[in-house]
Amino acid sequence: MLALKENQGHLYEDTVDLITHIDQTPSHRLTTDHAQTVEKGHGRIEIRDCRTLTDPAAFPALRTSRQWAGLHTLVKIRRERRLPGQIPTVETGYYISSLAARLLSVTRAHWDVENGLHWVLDVAFAEDDSRVRVGNSPQNFAVLRHIALNLLKQQTATKLGIKAKRLKAGWSEAFLLKVLGITLELI
Repeated sequence: MLALKENQGHLYEDTVDLITHIDQTPSHRLTTDHAQTVEKGHGRIEIRDCRTLTDPAAFPALRTSRQWAGLHTLVKIRRERRLPGQIPTVETGYYISSLAARLLSVTRAHWDVENGLHWVLDVAFAEDDSRVRVGNSPQNFAVLRHIALNLLKQQTATKLGIKAKRLKAGWSEAFLLKVLGITLELI
């Protein structure tokens, strides 16, 4: 996703004109989507409004559309911030995106979690073999395994895999203290 700026000439102008036309023409037949969030907190209200245009039939209206072969989406994001006793501030940003590439990276990120977390928990901690099933025990043990995994990942002085680090922490009290971040001077 790339932010558009006014100094980008035709691409910025054409995107603003096209999205403004769509906003002002409820009967348009182009494929668009709209989402809005309202958040309240810290004494302010923040409203974010997102409009997307994904219809390829609209892209020829962009004078430089041929330079953007992977273009799939035009985006307008309007941010409004309201503070008590002050005039609301409004910012509008325009973006271009290759949505298809983003969807691919999102699905890839899902598999990174699957491979980087669940697989490691199963290999290093034999999570799938756990027979803990009563009450809150499964959740409690899962939290403990995640804490242990994060502590082992942070210990980078030793060039071992997670499973080997776990075993070494069980065999060596000094290494266990190092993993826990406790120095011998504190004991």
